[in-house]
Amino acid sequence: MSNLLHFDGRLADAPQRGDGENAPAKFRLIRNEHAGTDSAGNAKERTVGIPFTAFGAKGRTIAQHARKGDQLIVTARVENNRFTDGQGIERFDYNFVVEDFDFGAPGEQ
Repeated sequence: MSNLLHFDGRLADAPQRGDGENAPAKFRLIRNEHAGTDSAGNAKERTVGIPFTAFGAKGRTIAQHARKGDQLIVTARVENNRFTDGQGIERFDYNFVVEDFDFGAPGEQ
């Protein structure tokens, strides 16, 4: 059973994709969310950003057709990423791997 998340946001930058037919596309989706109110009662916002990786045809399609500011609606699975950094320290991180996506509104909001 997979852990799936659904996220919609706008591309922080153009998707990055390496050379080669099977190179994944990497991109970050951002959106603003309500973050309470300040002492004067004014609404505050915070920007949330999540990095995603898309493989195969999905990665190629996103890299070819999505641009900075475009909206994407993504369903992704969460993978644990355990690695040793350059200083020999064991680190833990998460990968958000695209399972499915839809294009939303083009361009910046």
